[in-house]
Amino acid sequence: MINPTSGTVVIKGFNVKESPCEVKQLIGVISHETYLYQDLTARENLLFFGRMYGMSNDRIDQRINELVELVGLQYRLDDRVGTFSRGMKQRLSIARAVLHDPELLLLDEPYTGLDQHASAVFDKLLNDLNIPDKTQIMISHDIERGTALAHRVIILYNGGIVYETAADKIEGVNKFRKIYEHYVSEV
Repeated sequence: MINPTSGTVVIKGFNVKESPCEVKQLIGVISHETYLYQDLTARENLLFFGRMYGMSNDRIDQRINELVELVGLQYRLDDRVGTFSRGMKQRLSIARAVLHDPELLLLDEPYTGLDQHASAVFDKLLNDLNIPDKTQIMISHDIERGTALAHRVIILYNGGIVYETAADKIEGVNKFRKIYEHYVSEV
């Protein structure tokens, strides 16, 4: 939506600006905003998004059955989303985001508004979805949770990468906080 000041973004060989439809087919998004229709049922939401991704009805039905069980919402599949708790909506948004089996999963502050139980369920789901041939990028201000889930950690400051390492090279959250403070204050 915003034109870059420089550079290009290429995902699986597709330039984001030149091939936006192809790129959108490759991406799933989980955010603090669930992007669900409150007046539709969970099933209707997933059917709608599956059709937007051009999935066949048989494939949509198969994925819905797999995913609602994975996120623990099979008993609420035909209930309106507006009646769901915040955690239930977030779990359904996970199913929506991975319905089309995207190559790239973007997680933008996905823990916002979740209680401890819902956050723990979300952690388990992310770990269950951690498929080696897929890329997951999470943006988070929650350093502890972010480093616990990550394979690689990057600190961005003023639009640039100022630090990058394997998550297992970080010796605890406090050490990472010090690294973060060092790089942000130095730049």
